Amino acid sequence: MSMNSYGHLFRVTTWGESHGPALGATVDGCPPGVPIEASAIQHWLDRRKPGQNKYTTQRREPDEVEILSGVFEGQSTGTPIQLMIRNTDQRSKDYGDIVEKFRPGHADITYWQRYGIRDYRGGGRSSARETAARVAAGGVARAALAEMAPDLKITGYMVQMGDRRVSGIDLAEVENNPFWAPDATAAEDWADYLDALRKSGDSVGAVIEVRASGVPAGLGAPIYGKLDTDLAAGMMSINAVKGVEIGDGMAAAALTGTANADEITMGPDGPQYSSNHAGGILGGISTGQDVVVRFAVKPTSSILTPRKTITKSGEATEIVTKGRHDPCVGIRAVPVGEAMMACILLDHMLLHRGQVGVNRGEIG
Repeated sequence: MSMNSYGHLFRVTTWGESHGPALGATVDGCPPGVPIEASAIQHWLDRRKPGQNKYTTQRREPDEVEILSGVFEGQSTGTPIQLMIRNTDQRSKDYGDIVEKFRPGHADITYWQRYGIRDYRGGGRSSARETAARVAAGGVARAALAEMAPDLKITGYMVQMGDRRVSGIDLAEVENNPFWAPDATAAEDWADYLDALRKSGDSVGAVIEVRASGVPAGLGAPIYGKLDTDLAAGMMSINAVKGVEIGDGMAAAALTGTANADEITMGPDGPQYSSNHAGGILGGISTGQDVVVRFAVKPTSSILTPRKTITKSGEATEIVTKGRHDPCVGIRAVPVGEAMMACILLDHMLLHRGQVGVNRGEIG
């Protein structure tokens, strides 16, 4: 299988399967001299790992990262950084019933049609377990960003579960509940809602917002090198994501030009904007405002409710997906979205440094 890498100068290749011995990432292009410790990367992995509460899969994985290369005496050397996470709690027997059947909503059928072979144990490469490798790579990216742009901060949170939305954004609440919700009232409502769905053998989708503050102006390039193009592709590549928005996104279609224009004034430290409908990006280039991305995650396809399907031979049948699965995969998608934001922003900072160095256009 090809196409397992993303990034231009900061390039990440992920590898491994859900029920294999291990998975991980090869990170190439990290600048030398960046302080990198396994414990710092582990902090981000701990936010994503399964089994932390009843609202996520009960698969118990410590997700302990091992740094195999590219780091010496606590600093990056400029050579490829190899990260490995061992799988320790696989239950491949849970998937014996789907050897010949295709799970509706899963990649089983398309993998089989394309390759003529598939790893049915937990979905193999198509499993959301692959995202652990992305989060590990994001830990490396965050370490480099801390050196290059110390004021940059990335925060992800869930703004919608099913048809239930938050009523406001209070970033102080994000770490106080299992849903990464920026709204305490919404989190309480979601707890009862998801618990009922979980007990009934069903699942639900979600919308995640990732915000990066302190992003320098000038990142990105016109047409094919747009910052928002790479952000959209990166978020869309996350398992189960079916839609991505930048700024107001689809809602911008309902606005007039007068309402949509982010008016500009001159402030003491440079340009200031009256609003941020553009999500911090104009013409593919960052404005210096917060970069705001949202992505929609579909309901988990592995459910206990019987669904109609077919076998490899084309015979009609039913399937119930056993095993341990997230009733709302959007919960653990929050740190994954943050990691993708970090990797893509670092990649564009390195591209900017390579072509432009420092911004050339002066204002005021």
